[in-house]
Amino acid sequence: MKSILRVFASGVVTAGVAGLLMTGCKSAPDLSKDNAASLIQSHYDSQPPAGVTITVDKKGLQQGLTAGYWKLTKIYPKQQGWADYTVTDEGKKAFKLQSGGDVIEWRPGADGEYHFLVTTLTATTMRAKDVSDPQNEHLADAKTAKSVKYTESVNLTGVPQPLQDIAHNAGNKLSSKKQADLAYEDGAWKVHGII
Repeated sequence: MKSILRVFASGVVTAGVAGLLMTGCKSAPDLSKDNAASLIQSHYDSQPPAGVTITVDKKGLQQGLTAGYWKLTKIYPKQQGWADYTVTDEGKKAFKLQSGGDVIEWRPGADGEYHFLVTTLTATTMRAKDVSDPQNEHLADAKTAKSVKYTESVNLTGVPQPLQDIAHNAGNKLSSKKQADLAYEDGAWKVHGII
């Protein structure tokens, strides 16, 4: 009689496990590269837009002069290379100085190197590009997860062309490699985190 009860109990447990596997554990739908890219871009688009900070070096200083963004207003004869530049009305329509005010105090060192920062008035969100195929990932707080590697890039759409040109000079980092962790939660794939 004990062996019949063991066989019966074993059958009930087996049937229960099989039932859970067939009904209780629904697998997540496939996550394509295009879907992952859309999820990441939607995440970026949901963030508040912000101006782009641009480093302006010696070459950028000349480009800004040519574009009419600032004009030379003072030279310091005793300090080689030192000068003050005042931001023009045209410049004020395109950016603000990170240091505040409207005077650029150009103070290069003995090596002639110097830079300052401007922030565009055009506000944008980051862009995701070159997204890799999703790979299985293990996250402590998600049952089903994938990760993708991609390039996060600065969006210069709407930024005036002279500032875009300055942004492409040395000293500016317009893109970086990132990884997005995506989790299947509440019946949908979602961005879980970006590192």
